Amino acid sequence: MTLVSAATAVLLTAPQTAWATAEPEVGSATLVPLQITGPASQRLNLVVLGDGYTAAEIPKFRADVDRHLNVQWSIEPFRSYRNYFNVYAIEMVSGESGIRCDPDDDPPNPDRITPLGLHYADGCVNPLARGITFQSYGTQALNRYLAELVAPLGVTASNRQVLAIANTDTYGGIGGTNATTSGGAPQGPLISPHELGHSLGQLQDEYPYSDRPTPGGPYCTTACSEPASRHHTRLTEQQMRDQQAKWWRWLGEESESGGVIGRYEGGMYRTSAVWRPSAHSIMRWIGFHYDQVSREVMTQRISGRRDTNAMALSSTPTGQPVGPTDVLWVETQHPVYHELTVTWAVNGTAVPGTHNSRNLALAGLGVRAGDTVSVTVQDPTEFVRDPAIRNGAALTQTRQWTVRAEPTTPVPVPVAITGSTPTGSTPAGEGAVGGQDVVYVETTHPADRVLDVTWRLDGRALPNPYQSRNVDLGALNLGPGTYQLTATVTDPAAPGGASDSRTWTVDNVEAAAPANLSEPLATLPGRTPHHVYFERFTMGLDPTDDRMGFTVGEFRLDRDGWFNYFGWPDAPPGTPFLFTPTGTIIKSLVYGNLGSGGLSKAVFEQTDPGYGTHTVEHRAIDAAGNVGTADEFRATVLPGTAPACTTTLTGNRPGNLVVTSGVTCLDGARVAGRVTVRPGASLVVSGGSIAGALTTDRAAVVHLFDTTVNGAIRIAGTTTDVTAAGSTLVGAVTLSGNRTGDRPVILAGNRVDGALACTGNGAVADFGARNDVRGSKTGQCAALPRAAP
Repeated sequence: MTLVSAATAVLLTAPQTAWATAEPEVGSATLVPLQITGPASQRLNLVVLGDGYTAAEIPKFRADVDRHLNVQWSIEPFRSYRNYFNVYAIEMVSGESGIRCDPDDDPPNPDRITPLGLHYADGCVNPLARGITFQSYGTQALNRYLAELVAPLGVTASNRQVLAIANTDTYGGIGGTNATTSGGAPQGPLISPHELGHSLGQLQDEYPYSDRPTPGGPYCTTACSEPASRHHTRLTEQQMRDQQAKWWRWLGEESESGGVIGRYEGGMYRTSAVWRPSAHSIMRWIGFHYDQVSREVMTQRISGRRDTNAMALSSTPTGQPVGPTDVLWVETQHPVYHELTVTWAVNGTAVPGTHNSRNLALAGLGVRAGDTVSVTVQDPTEFVRDPAIRNGAALTQTRQWTVRAEPTTPVPVPVAITGSTPTGSTPAGEGAVGGQDVVYVETTHPADRVLDVTWRLDGRALPNPYQSRNVDLGALNLGPGTYQLTATVTDPAAPGGASDSRTWTVDNVEAAAPANLSEPLATLPGRTPHHVYFERFTMGLDPTDDRMGFTVGEFRLDRDGWFNYFGWPDAPPGTPFLFTPTGTIIKSLVYGNLGSGGLSKAVFEQTDPGYGTHTVEHRAIDAAGNVGTADEFRATVLPGTAPACTTTLTGNRPGNLVVTSGVTCLDGARVAGRVTVRPGASLVVSGGSIAGALTTDRAAVVHLFDTTVNGAIRIAGTTTDVTAAGSTLVGAVTLSGNRTGDRPVILAGNRVDGALACTGNGAVADFGARNDVRGSKTGQCAALPRAAP
């Protein structure tokens, strides 16, 4: 395939209402509407294109789109404003698989030609390349696809957002007018909302570098000016309050991306002299959500339909007078979880008792010729606090009419539903609305009356005294289960006459994301699962739901912001997430950090190692938008390693045991007598029990995990490591003279029935896993906190 043919040989096919089944030709482009919530001219239109997918890989493109969209819909404000979008996929068939200069190819291919010409800009020479951009011929091709496939529908540059998905498993994407992302990378679906933050929200990057391994340096050193970015500043918190500037309205709030909204140094590729609102958000580290400051901006841009900058609102035509007995109407936008407020007024005075209706019957209001009737529609979302945004055109719209003397002659209008919440039939499978959704219908509009709407849930009529076109499922407090919701429109002037109906499946069953954890050293008692590890642990989440569609998994470390579970970077699907005290470096970024600085960080940012006890919550969000109840576990991560066993004993062991050399491991063994460890030898006990006393003298290592020791314990002079976790120690415990270097003697989550005496040890620590000591505590152990009752 030549460069010219890739740019020009495009076979445009008719739009499909579901994924096509016939194998397409190389060079073809097929438009597939995925979600249509209204006319394109009244919506923000997300156009998703694939590049580098061969005909055989089109099913992969569809799966990538499903995954990317469901992750996007799980993140606010996309989640609440999903209905503001039409979504179109354009399936383009490439003659070659992948994209040009993929840095993970061996070697990167500089000659690969694809329909959109996506490539890693410097990927052929830079192994850390991450910017996926259009080659010039690809931009020309993109413009032609858009002009010929979606422009006829009313999609324009002002109300359009392009997302191009590259067929690559390598991390990458870019913002700009048109966003790009990686289709197969574990973080790919999170790159998408980050880049949409740039393309749609005009947000800036918050990370502290331009080149990953290298600190970005100060934002400025002399003659510093205030950044134009809405989420970066040089002002102090007090200056923001005093000047009512930047994010002063959000200061002190718990951040949606973790921590508290405040002032955190670093951003806009700089490490210092500029500040951002949150410790970490999706604009800093992929995986977290937008914080409130960025979410407010994104809400404005979505509701304003990008560069249209006006909330969509259709109505009774305003260009001519209306009759004194007309019924005026508006059709508003429809957030998923709340309603817009609709206020009607006559000559500037609000009409009482309209109950947020989209219709106003002038008959009975006593209007006269020359009177002015107006309506104001406003979004009351808690996502916006800036009055300039709330009262601006993106969130508030008004319409106005003048009343004439002559009544309107009614014209027959069919009884029909003209728009509604999507009923759930999607290319990816059978869909549903969530149990907290506000479901809506829009109807035809006779000039002299309001059509009736009857809502039924599983056949039972729901109260609707004001003929609302909306039903708030969340207000019904539905129990877990699946329901059928139906809206039926009839004409009150023709009982028994024509009608129209829409039916939705209501999914009110929570999804779950069970955790599969690595094997612990010990498990501590308690209602919350609590596991003990040396140095690291892994967690795999398996998000599952009772319905089709991609289910999103999330977790939160130490209550510090929900983080999308994408598996593990640059690893095969199914690879679990790895947590370590200082994180793991992959392509000059840190992942899975338990220490200071957060879960993700730059390699040059200092970290205090995160040994100790951590809480991890995990949950799932299904394709219907239901957020499952979070489960949680605790993990205590200790310094140290388990020595390699030279002798392993299991089962019942009669008599006494003397360890004279090497590393003896008791794996679930039950020792009937006492255990003695001689100088230089090591003992590792996992599970099982020791019926008699345990005495060690100048041992190298002594480990007790999930075991029971019934006799007295005396551990003295240990040279390398003493760790006891999750064990039941029935007799008195004496720890003396254990000098284990920088590592303390570790007592974590044990039950000690007798006295606990500690003297002459380097230090004694529990790493946040308190011990239940029922006898006295003396010496160094006197300061150990007691376990909660």
